[in-house]
Amino acid sequence: MVSQKVTIKNPTGLDVRPAGNLCKEAMKFKSMTTFSFRGNSANAKSILSVLGACVKCGDELEFTCSGEDEAEALSAIIAAIENGLGE
Repeated sequence: MVSQKVTIKNPTGLDVRPAGNLCKEAMKFKSMTTFSFRGNSANAKSILSVLGACVKCGDELEFTCSGEDEAEALSAIIAAIENGLGE
């Protein structure tokens, strides 16, 4: 299991488009991917789970990946977030 914290930079936070892009990135990997925010955990592969977390710009999330490709998954997700999730 690997984990890393990252700050959301998108001006709109994780609204529909960036949340969808986050889920698409997470689904490329076999590893289980979750994130922790405000004491709750959310499945990064579920659009409803990501949207339900109500993540805003400037919020810090801790992503955790566990599975056979966990290091690659975490690296790709962090890179996608730091690059603005397509926005």
